[in-house]
Amino acid sequence: MNNYFLGLIAIAAMVIGIVSFNTITKLTPPEHALYYQQSREIKPFELIDHHGQPFTKEALNNKWSLVFFGYTSCPDICPTTLQNLNFIHEDLKAIAQNSQVLLVSVDPQNDSQEKLSQYIAYFNSEFIALRAGHEVLFPFARNMGLMYAISGEDDDYSVDHSASLVLINPDGKIAAIFKPEEAMGSVPGIDSDKLLSDFQKIVALY
Repeated sequence: MNNYFLGLIAIAAMVIGIVSFNTITKLTPPEHALYYQQSREIKPFELIDHHGQPFTKEALNNKWSLVFFGYTSCPDICPTTLQNLNFIHEDLKAIAQNSQVLLVSVDPQNDSQEKLSQYIAYFNSEFIALRAGHEVLFPFARNMGLMYAISGEDDDYSVDHSASLVLINPDGKIAAIFKPEEAMGSVPGIDSDKLLSDFQKIVALY
């Protein structure tokens, strides 16, 4: 009889230990991302997607959105980032099926709807490319906590932009920012394994 009760106690202790471990694991904060415990509000906006349809704040609801600012003529950061996101896209969806990747063009003068449509399809047919005039983009970028700048005039200009990714939660609020790692002689980029690890933790904390 004593052995029976001892066995029950051992099983109960093991179950409690497993539950406690899972709870602690779920509540582990992200290690690499800039994580907002109080998610940040996003002001109303209206962009146009690569199909020519309006994309507003409401399109963020019930989705985990990874937002990247770039442009189609970008020589290195943009194609590298989008290709890496394509590589881990199925992993992102395995963590949260309602995940979406958004590219916001910061070069509306050059990036027409047709050009964005062809560009984004090269990386992944599920990715969404968005555009708007600078009067919409500048306040939207500031709201996201990102920056971009246009230097030059007429057709002779250059575009500088952040290589960070903004994560928006299903409430349509900013949950975190993933910042790139920079090393001399290499293209700034976000480590995919670290992104996935932190994404899983952020989703669990939601």
